[in-house]
Amino acid sequence: MKSIDDTLKRPELVCPAGTPAALRTAVDAGADAVYCGLRNATNARNFPGLNFTPEELKQAVAYAHDHGARVLLAINTFPPAGKFELWEQAVDTGVEAGVDALIIADIGVADYARSSHPGQRLHLSVQAGASSAEAIRYYCEEFAVKRVVLPRILTLPEITALQQEIDCEIECFVFGNHGLMFEGRCSLTNYVTGYSTNMDGVCSPASHVKYDEDKDRNLTTRLGIFTIDSFPCGQSPGYPTICKGRYLAPHRQQGYYAFEEPLSLNLATLLPDLIKAGVNAFKIEGRQRSRAYVKTVVSSWRRAVDSVLAGEELQMDNLLALTEGHKQSHGAYAGKKWR
Repeated sequence: MKSIDDTLKRPELVCPAGTPAALRTAVDAGADAVYCGLRNATNARNFPGLNFTPEELKQAVAYAHDHGARVLLAINTFPPAGKFELWEQAVDTGVEAGVDALIIADIGVADYARSSHPGQRLHLSVQAGASSAEAIRYYCEEFAVKRVVLPRILTLPEITALQQEIDCEIECFVFGNHGLMFEGRCSLTNYVTGYSTNMDGVCSPASHVKYDEDKDRNLTTRLGIFTIDSFPCGQSPGYPTICKGRYLAPHRQQGYYAFEEPLSLNLATLLPDLIKAGVNAFKIEGRQRSRAYVKTVVSSWRRAVDSVLAGEELQMDNLLALTEGHKQSHGAYAGKKWR
C-alpha cells in the first residue's frame, strides 16, 4: 500500500531519557531522538537519581550517534537572579558533548546560546508557552530557533493553521503525563514546598512526599503539610502533585479533583491527522519513568508511526495500563471542549 502522502516528511519520534540506561533503551527501541537533562536545576526534571553528568552526556551522545539517533539536551527552566552562570555552563556542556540541539525556554539562555555558539541548533521548549505565530516568529527571528514544542492547549485545526504561518519545525506531545497544560507558569508546588518547577526544576520534590498507611492498609499521600489524596486498600496511588489531588470542600460531600483528574495524553488515533497537519516531531513524555516503560512505549509508538506512514492500519499496543490513573485523553487536540 502507498503511504498516506508520499510528499510528507517522516516525523521524528522524540523519546524520554531520564538516565543513561533509559537513553540506551529508547535508542534500541527505535527512537529517532532522545531528550535528557543535566543533574541540576537547569532542567525541569531535577529529581534525585535522574539525569546526566557531563561525562555521561558525552557517552550518551556517542551511543546515540553510533545507532543513528540524535540527542536533545533540555535546558528548559528559568534562571533566578544572580544564578545565570549555571545555565551558561549547561549550554557550554551540551555543546562540548556534541548534542544535536538545546531545548531552551528562557530568552536570556537563548541569547547566550545564540551569541556564544552560533552554530548550535536551538529548540524552543514547551516551557516557553509559545502558542501563537507571533510569539514563535519572535524566537525564530531573534535566536534562530529551528523547532518549537507546542503547549498542549492547541486543537488540530489550530496546529494546521499555525504550521502555515511560521517558518519553523513543530513538535507536539503525543503520549504521557498531561498536567494542567499551563507550561512554564505553574506555581502550585512552589506555594506548598518552596521549590519551583520553573526555576528549581522540580515539581513535588521527593523530600516533601510522604505516604501514610493505616491499620486497614488504606493509604494517604501528602506533600509537605497538605494531604493530597487517600486511597482504599488495593487501589494504586498516583504521585502526589497538587494539580492531580482530591480535596474536601464545604459544597462537596466527598473529595473531588479540584484541578484535573489523573490521566494521560494518548494521540495514537490522531496520528494520520497530525502527520497531515505537518507536525515534524512527536514527543513522548516520561523522563521519570522506568526502562521497562520506555522500552514498551517507544517500541509501540515506533510501530504506530511506521504503520501509518506505510498506509497500513494503525499498529499500536494497548498502553492503558501505563497511563496515569489508567485513563487517557486527546486533551485539547480533539476540540475546544477541553478548554
